[in-house]
Amino acid sequence: MRQARDSEWSESTGLSSLLGFEPTAPEPETLAPLFDPERMFDVCHVGLVLRAVLGVQVLLGLGLSLAARNFAQWVELLASGTVVSLTAVLLWLLLVCAAKRPLARLAEGWQWAGLSVLGAGCALAGWQFLALASDEPVSVFRLVSLALIGAAGSVMLLAWLKLRERSQRPAAALAQLVELQSRIRPHFLFNTLNSAIALVQIEPNKAEAMLEDLSELFRVALADSQAAVNLTEEIELARRYLDIEQMRFGDRLRVRWELEPAAGRAKLPPLLLQPLVENAVRHGVEPNDTGGEVLISTALRGAEVEIKVVNSVGAPARTAGHGLALRNVRQRLRLMHDVAARFELDTAPGRFTVRILLPR
Repeated sequence: MRQARDSEWSESTGLSSLLGFEPTAPEPETLAPLFDPERMFDVCHVGLVLRAVLGVQVLLGLGLSLAARNFAQWVELLASGTVVSLTAVLLWLLLVCAAKRPLARLAEGWQWAGLSVLGAGCALAGWQFLALASDEPVSVFRLVSLALIGAAGSVMLLAWLKLRERSQRPAAALAQLVELQSRIRPHFLFNTLNSAIALVQIEPNKAEAMLEDLSELFRVALADSQAAVNLTEEIELARRYLDIEQMRFGDRLRVRWELEPAAGRAKLPPLLLQPLVENAVRHGVEPNDTGGEVLISTALRGAEVEIKVVNSVGAPARTAGHGLALRNVRQRLRLMHDVAARFELDTAPGRFTVRILLPR
């Protein structure tokens, strides 16, 4: 009867309940801030740079099509304009990225004014770059026009960045809430504590090691979810988790590691691997009488780092999953790395693979 009550309680509560919070309404201070001013100016991402450059080029092409008499003149004007616009946009993004902390501390009015002036200066710098290969005379009217165009372009980019940041707030909130619930499930805590209690009398050293690993897992679970960690730290945390599970399952859990040390410096959100290895144990080992195999591998693939979590597939899991952990991992990767990271799933006969590609 007690076991049934424990099972029912463990399925109806989340990690926040174990920590003393309401399960359906975590206290705001338990979550990292949903609005991070620096995130708005974090423009050092390949995907964002490509979108900004493409947007400016489309507007440039449309504007020049009104002034050009024919296609040949349009191409000629576009070639010259691209030198100026590309230089200006890339320089603006580079300076905003470098100054994201000071910019985040400014009042909103000063942000608009400061970045407008910066846009005007970057447009004039782009014109000077073009002038190195051109003898065309420069008039005051042209310089003023370029400065105004640069300021207007800067205002448009800033408005886009603010809109982008606001649109991501609901997704960030959902990712944080799901993260709190899916980091370490209550039944895992109960199983680990029960195993430790059973070991205290017969193998106290193993019980101590198990509780140390559990303590480290919860220390990271309660850390700031906005901070980035390197892959080496995540691998070490996954080891601790699997060491605990190894004591529970014994020979039924077979773990293989294929790690490339040079890949360990890649940055990723904390506690990203733990839900993946937990899923691998839950679906690949726990339901099967003969157990199963879990493979964790890392490798360098050119300018990217590849992470794989592979588990054998046998009998279906005793409780159906909801895919929250996988959606959580995918969402957190997108928020940190945008299009520079990829998250792929592959189901083959007898195997399930999660593949992550990160910037090196």
